Amino acid sequence: MDIQEKELFRRNLGQHSRKINQLLARYGVKFGIYKNGTFKEQLFPYDPIPRVIEKDEFAVLEKGLKQRVTALNLFLKDIYTKKQILKDGVVPEEFVYAGSGFLAQCDGFVPPEGIFSHISGIDLVKGKDGQWYILEDNLRIPSGASYPMIARDLMRKATPQTFENVHIEDNRNYAELLRRTMDHVNRGGLNVILTPGRFNAAYFEHSYLAEKIGAHLTDGSDLFVERDGLYFRDVEGNRERVGAVYRRISDEYLDPMNFNPESVIGVPHIFDVYRKGGVALLNAPGNGVADDKGIYYFVPKMIRYYLGEDAIIPNAPTYLVYYEKDRDYVLLNFSRLVIKDVAEAGGYGVFFGKDMDAEKQDAFKKLIQKEPRRFIAQEVIDFQDLDLYDEGNIVSRKADLRAFVLMDDEPVVWKSGLTRFTRNPASFVVNSSQGGGFKDTWVLA
Repeated sequence: MDIQEKELFRRNLGQHSRKINQLLARYGVKFGIYKNGTFKEQLFPYDPIPRVIEKDEFAVLEKGLKQRVTALNLFLKDIYTKKQILKDGVVPEEFVYAGSGFLAQCDGFVPPEGIFSHISGIDLVKGKDGQWYILEDNLRIPSGASYPMIARDLMRKATPQTFENVHIEDNRNYAELLRRTMDHVNRGGLNVILTPGRFNAAYFEHSYLAEKIGAHLTDGSDLFVERDGLYFRDVEGNRERVGAVYRRISDEYLDPMNFNPESVIGVPHIFDVYRKGGVALLNAPGNGVADDKGIYYFVPKMIRYYLGEDAIIPNAPTYLVYYEKDRDYVLLNFSRLVIKDVAEAGGYGVFFGKDMDAEKQDAFKKLIQKEPRRFIAQEVIDFQDLDLYDEGNIVSRKADLRAFVLMDDEPVVWKSGLTRFTRNPASFVVNSSQGGGFKDTWVLA
């Protein structure tokens, strides 16, 4: 396509923006936020102009993502068994155990088939120089695959000729990949998706994926433990054995008998059945030790340590203020860095030095010196802007990509992904919880 043809193509897609967003609202495609005791549900705005990734470019991403997820799974297995990477001094022992993600209850246990992160969501950005960087690893309960799935289904109905003329990878196979991932570790019985309920941020996704993969959507009251098995009870009182649980409940609320005793959304003793090999839990409890923003700093070292390779996709240039040398650099260059609180997620706890006045910078520097394990700092990557359709005009905004990697015999990268963008022209924060929107991701075939 020449420039004029691309412009017409984008505007043709843009004409469907209002209609598709109305349909998404009708189907309940929303994103809920529970913050400071208040639940707020909002639409997740969709932009019809997709991110397009060339076939050869995606092949490099695919190779790098497989490499990274393989190393992270090896790290998790090592941390909960031999702990060799700690003994060899590659990752500081106190740094691992000081984080909230390490669960002592999981120590000494390897999940079915040796897989810890069955569904990994890896966040990337593409710099204006064309280089991709990994910003974050999500190995606990990564969400977002359902949004480009349903958006593309609606776009296919709105403009079928577009998909006849443009050859892209079909993203409808995500359900098959997820079902295969669950079947691979299933201990014998039903596949179920365990949701905390409709007041969860991603409840739409829980119900949508359950329908797509043919699994029961359950909450804690639908499941119970008897002897060494986990069972599902339907509305008529019939019960069936459960073999695999894709749980969308955080570790601390999963089992009140083993974690937070005040949890009313978990399943008592489900963790005991898991430890005895009676059921598979996807993702494995305890994965938080590997997607801690501080541990992120060490992932290239893990790749070298476990695989003997250099990282194919680099981290964003990162400084660990836990180390004196990095801390000195951060304090000296504070105004041009982005500081992240390792305990926060969803775009919260992200601070740009340039946005603080001298007094706030000074106070933050003192906080960093007082709590060095709590923060990392990164160079601000001037990442790529993508075109959006905004009330008849095409504008550009910052956007990232969440890629999904599913694991059975080997890691498989979904040839699609969730592209998130900021609607604020002055912002680099794209998270849906911060008011961002989403796009489909087209991988050319």
